Amino acid sequence: MRAVHAEKFDVPDGYLNTASIGVPPSAVADAVAAAVDAWRGGAARPPDYDAPVERARAGFAALVGVAPDRVALGAAVSGQLGLIAASLPERARVLVAEGEFTSVTWPFAAQHRRGVTVEEVPLERIGERAPEFDLVAVSVVQSADGRVVDLAALRAAREAGCAVVLDATQSLGWFDADLTWADAVLVAGYKWLLSPRGAAWMALPAGSRLEPVAHQAGWSAGADQWESTYGLPLRLAEGPRGLGISPAWLSHVGAAVALPWLAGLDRAAVQAHCVGLADAFRAELGMGPGGSAIVSVRREGAVERLTSAGVVVSARAGAARLAFALYNTEADVEMALRALAASQPAT
Repeated sequence: MRAVHAEKFDVPDGYLNTASIGVPPSAVADAVAAAVDAWRGGAARPPDYDAPVERARAGFAALVGVAPDRVALGAAVSGQLGLIAASLPERARVLVAEGEFTSVTWPFAAQHRRGVTVEEVPLERIGERAPEFDLVAVSVVQSADGRVVDLAALRAAREAGCAVVLDATQSLGWFDADLTWADAVLVAGYKWLLSPRGAAWMALPAGSRLEPVAHQAGWSAGADQWESTYGLPLRLAEGPRGLGISPAWLSHVGAAVALPWLAGLDRAAVQAHCVGLADAFRAELGMGPGGSAIVSVRREGAVERLTSAGVVVSARAGAARLAFALYNTEADVEMALRALAASQPAT
């Protein structure tokens, strides 16, 4: 058991896989377990979930820096990006980063029948090239290796007329940055937001140029959801709320505990902790600072040696991917270094 910012975590030693799935605070897991018990015993009622859904929405809004009514509910980033992609005009030009996570790129590529084109460029050039396009979609932090996009360059591109869509799934929760200038910010909650899988959110800040169509319109997107269960006419909530889908209730029960807690932390201190561990690890391997909580290690057999030593990592893009979260410590760094050192010949 580890104590972090007044919360307890049952995270095991050597767990460096938050970029794949985050370990929840005990309070989050307890809330979900209680909800499961109520469901199993027939005590759950649909309106009971309204309050946790709204607490989670407000927590996400606070993390991004927008009002809660600018947030749409989703289940996965790809589904919410699909709304944006399907709402683009025909023959729109979209820019993405080479090697980007496919949940970011495929929703736009799937619009090829309408003449929408998608071009890949190296991440380092995406801000430079963005003004040539109608929209750029990119992760704030790359899933495969933790590289951080040049947000200042993207902000300048937006001022030049290019819409900017940011996937913050691998950044929100540890990376302290102002994203309120973007046209859309999307996040899946089961990684750094320490929530159950099945909850995602999309913020469309007040100045957004995007006007997605509610292609997935359902009862929960109604202006009054409990009066929107039958019949026409269409009566969606105004703004981004009307783009949401029916929430996965149990996932939001957990998110309602995790997100407000994360939003109340000193995010600069969280970033300093996570990046500090990652850069200390990098330094011991002869790598320069990365400025990211995610580290990619390209050594033959690295994944196998780390795993056999009890270090939990992921294999991504031909490398071992390690993620240093707020519940990790120097002991986790040392554990990973010992495992990798064992793979090197004696000198």
